[in-house]
Amino acid sequence: MTTSMKNKEFVIEYINALSGNVKSHQLLAHYISDQELIEHILFFDGAFPKYELIIEELLSEGNQVIVRARLVGNHEGQFGDIYPTQKHVDFPFVVGYKIENGKIVSHWLIADQMMLMQQLGVEKSLA
Repeated sequence: MTTSMKNKEFVIEYINALSGNVKSHQLLAHYISDQELIEHILFFDGAFPKYELIIEELLSEGNQVIVRARLVGNHEGQFGDIYPTQKHVDFPFVVGYKIENGKIVSHWLIADQMMLMQQLGVEKSLA
C-alpha cells in the first residue's frame, strides 16, 4: 500500500473517531501532535458538543491529505463572544493535513465563517 493510501485511510479513521463523539485530549493526542489543531478542536467541541464531520471529498498525495467536509452540530456552548443559541449549524470547510509517523503534525483550514455566523443568527444575509 502506498503512503498516500495509508494516510488517506488514517484520516478517514481519525475523522470517524472524532465525529459525533466528545473530543477528549487523550483521543486527539492519539492522532495529532499539532497542538494548535488540538486546541482548535477542543474549542469547537466546547461550543458545538459532539459535532459531526461529514467527508465530501478526500485527496491524498504523499504525506499530505486534503479533506472537503461539513461540520454539523448544535450551538450549546459559548463560541468566542457568542453565547449559546441552541441553533443547528451545518457549514463547509476544507482542511489540509501533513502526516508524519502516523500523526497529524500540521494543518491548514478554510471554513465558511459567514455561513456559520448567519446560521447562528449573528450576521444578516447580504442577499
